[in-house]
Amino acid sequence: MPAPSFRLITLDLDDTVWPCVPVIQAAEEVFHGWLHRHAPRLAEAHDLTSMRRHRRELMDAMPEIAHDLGQIRRRSLAMLLESFDYAVGLAEEALALFDEHRNRVEPFEDVAPVLRTLSARYRLVSLTNGTANPEATPLRGLFERSITAADAGAAKPHPALFMRALEHAGCEPSQCLHLGDDPWMDVEGARAVGMTAVWVNRYGRSWPDDLAPPALTVTTLHQFLDWLDAEPQRDPR
Repeated sequence: MPAPSFRLITLDLDDTVWPCVPVIQAAEEVFHGWLHRHAPRLAEAHDLTSMRRHRRELMDAMPEIAHDLGQIRRRSLAMLLESFDYAVGLAEEALALFDEHRNRVEPFEDVAPVLRTLSARYRLVSLTNGTANPEATPLRGLFERSITAADAGAAKPHPALFMRALEHAGCEPSQCLHLGDDPWMDVEGARAVGMTAVWVNRYGRSWPDDLAPPALTVTTLHQFLDWLDAEPQRDPR
């Protein structure tokens, strides 16, 4: 397909530009180790699995903030601390430690060089349902803005994150291309607001039978850059 005159490229973060599971697991282990030292009765009663279950129950009970994973984690921990007669203020210190380790990501090897090339040609904005902050990672300085579900008030595939990026850049949907690993939250979510969507399939997954195929499927961002370079683009003016 001919590439439109893109001005803005938005990118998902977890499992698109870095692996998600290892960094979350490492951050939660450090977090739970901190709890063993500072709130041992809580840590002995709740392992990581039961704490995740408590957060899911809170999300079900408070759907109005379920999109804000940082707020859910904070409220859940404060509730648990209080239930074991610990100061709820401990939650801030614990979560600061979690966030520090949450951002100790290792981007896929193709990401940094391709983003450096793209950032010289396009406006780059990250969109995430999570809490990662690219400015605290090795990708610092490559995105002109990073927007979370907490910022937008809703999580992908809701249009809010995509629309916030368009408003920030002053772009029409046809001038924006989104890359992400999730067929529903990223590809279908972006297409629903009129963006072109690229599926970044790093793990060899199958595309859902009930979704129209994406504009492009890649396993690395090098392939995406090759596609952009191969397709003539019209003057955006």
